[in-house]
Amino acid sequence: MHEFTVTPYRVEGDVDYDRLLDQFGANALTDEQLASFPQPPHPLLRRGVFYAGRDVERFTSAASAGETVSIVTGRGPSGPMHLGHVLPFYFAKWLQAETGAYVYVPLSDDEKYFSKNLDFDEIHEHTRENLRDLVAVGFDPERTRFVVDTADADVVYPLAAEFAADITPATVAATYGDPPNVGLGFYPAVQTTHLLLPQLLHGRHPTLVPIAVDQDPHIRVCRDIAGKQRYDVEKPGALLSKFLPRLGGGGGKMSSSGDDPSIYLTDDRETVREKVSKHAFSGGRSDVDEHRERGGDPEVDVAYQLLFSFFEDDDETVERLAREYRAGELLSGEMKAHAADRIADFLEAHQSRRPEGPIGEVVEPYRLTDTERARLRPQVFD
Repeated sequence: MHEFTVTPYRVEGDVDYDRLLDQFGANALTDEQLASFPQPPHPLLRRGVFYAGRDVERFTSAASAGETVSIVTGRGPSGPMHLGHVLPFYFAKWLQAETGAYVYVPLSDDEKYFSKNLDFDEIHEHTRENLRDLVAVGFDPERTRFVVDTADADVVYPLAAEFAADITPATVAATYGDPPNVGLGFYPAVQTTHLLLPQLLHGRHPTLVPIAVDQDPHIRVCRDIAGKQRYDVEKPGALLSKFLPRLGGGGGKMSSSGDDPSIYLTDDRETVREKVSKHAFSGGRSDVDEHRERGGDPEVDVAYQLLFSFFEDDDETVERLAREYRAGELLSGEMKAHAADRIADFLEAHQSRRPEGPIGEVVEPYRLTDTERARLRPQVFD
């Protein structure tokens, strides 16, 4: 049995997603749960990229009835955003458009200061650029809030302080391991604040958190807190995704560090073609004749997996590509070219919506209003 590691701060090895569910105590999505989402389901759902969760039906049932629902999915601004970072946000935008959900996007700049070898000047520059990419996704500004921990500390910290009283050091150690500093030891209380913020503003209702599976420990801690009787909130539900594969293959996830390059949201078409052509792990054979005779393996071919995960919307095309690749009719270079074009199409559309100008003006429609802030923070001197 091979070994792998999946935590919020480290992913190593070829991840066995079924074994991970046993470790985390989550359940694979059922056909009934998938059918309860707006139809037709998003490609990330119907192709099994989002593959597990908790209390998913609470969200979908309320959304189908036209009741208040919310989505929380965050960003740790430690660098420029790549393809793996942005997919949950496009999924959340789809779900918002289909259900009218509130979407809350916390940006954990403090956590990145505690966990990365970066100073706040670097982190805040990444935060500003990440925010431009989040605006480009196309959320409804009337129903979307971006919350930056240090910029919105007047709201975040008092709530986190309250939740922190219910999180023991033993819980932190058991969930995350021994934290390297008191900042990360306190961070689960901040994350709990993130996940409960929509309910604290809009009243008790189902919240769904679509995230990569390595972030699930945050949800487990929050659910423990939300279950305490003194909080009038529901336990957030989870929708857990597999990782977008790294270009070099071999399991794991696309990363901003390591030997394999990532495809960034600011890459142009030629850069995408070069990265996919040179670095995407191939499921093809060693030469053309052998490939024509024996065919390739789309299950390990990264170009195909990128198309399957998100970048080819048409199911018939995805099935045809896999069939022709297995038959040896489609060569690895042709698969890579198709994937590069689809990814570049996506990035060009995203970049066309990426706003310029002062960041304060860009994000103002997405920030907490004065009225919302007053409802969330204690009024010590009033």
